[in-house]
Amino acid sequence: MNEMRSTAQRIFEAGVQAADPVAAVTKHLDDLQKPASIIAVGKAARGMAQSALTHFSGVPAIVVTNYENAQPLDGAEVHAAGHPVPDESGAKAALAVIAALHAAQGPVLALISGGGSALLPAPAGALTLADKVAVNALLLGSGLDISEMNLIRQQLSDLKGGGFLRHAAPNPVTALILSDVVGDDLAAIASGPTVRPIGTAAQAIKLLRKAWLWDQIPQAVRDHLTADRPVADLPQARNILIGSNGQSVAAMAQAAGEAHVIPTPVTGDVADAARLICDQARPGITLWGGETTVVLQGNGRGGRNQELALHIAVEAARRGWRNWTCLQAGSDGRDGPTDAAGGIVDQDSLGKIADLDTLLANNDSYAALAQADDLLITGATGTNVADLGVLIWRG
Repeated sequence: MNEMRSTAQRIFEAGVQAADPVAAVTKHLDDLQKPASIIAVGKAARGMAQSALTHFSGVPAIVVTNYENAQPLDGAEVHAAGHPVPDESGAKAALAVIAALHAAQGPVLALISGGGSALLPAPAGALTLADKVAVNALLLGSGLDISEMNLIRQQLSDLKGGGFLRHAAPNPVTALILSDVVGDDLAAIASGPTVRPIGTAAQAIKLLRKAWLWDQIPQAVRDHLTADRPVADLPQARNILIGSNGQSVAAMAQAAGEAHVIPTPVTGDVADAARLICDQARPGITLWGGETTVVLQGNGRGGRNQELALHIAVEAARRGWRNWTCLQAGSDGRDGPTDAAGGIVDQDSLGKIADLDTLLANNDSYAALAQADDLLITGATGTNVADLGVLIWRG
């Protein structure tokens, strides 16, 4: 590995470490009363629960996390569930969480992190898990941003959009929240189980029509969204943000020593994002965070970070850049339904890839990066604060 690649990985790892769930939770526990129940949900759930159980020994705890992070934890009932596509294991875990919320004999401590939306599917009304899986699969390739997808998901769920509060009532809920959402909207993180809904059924319908999905979703979902239902009056919760994408970018900047930070989160379509990054890059080190989107048009394998890395390589070549390296990756260590966190590319990458245009048209970024030996594979990191990027450019 050359020096620039090694430096880029070191800076990225500093951003991941800044979102360490054990440390993030520990800093806030002295200010909390002992809970009657601990419920941890999301990709960082195990580490968050570990910290809380060390501090509050003997409290019953449920952990729901993705398969890669679902190691046993003393004192906790650990559930492994599907992500990004919900599965039956997640549906069973949701029932266990609902039962625990009803059974709590006092305050509930909720530990929320990104990924909780898919990991905890609790179909609302007459909907089935199959209905939710079908909608989620369509949303993932729709080009809608994470907040728009979560608005829709909330309307189809018994736990999202304040469901924890409804099932825990009258017991109070305190939530420590690790954000994977650009802008840190607490109602959007894990689809807001401890926060009032971010929208309405009418807005969900409008978004589905905007993305040309209304006629593709199951009839049961259309019936559910158009039904006349009373709006529940939810109790308040104490929601505390303990880690975020912005904090991880700041940690990367500190690790870099001297760097230009793109001042606003990088979002939107990956091709547009690549142009923006290259427009704002400076000689030396440029850093950013955010979460882009991909519209699925093919049946290849990959994810938004892998596609963004390739588009940056294309854009850098178009501009005639030499002597540069770019790392783009998800802080959770997994990009889309692959084992890669993202990609790490440089001025030599494109020359190693045969027929890149065809691969990108088929959303086959994983195969493209594999040809160049440019996949970044870190393994599951145990946390999730969206995506991080590093560009080192030396002219």
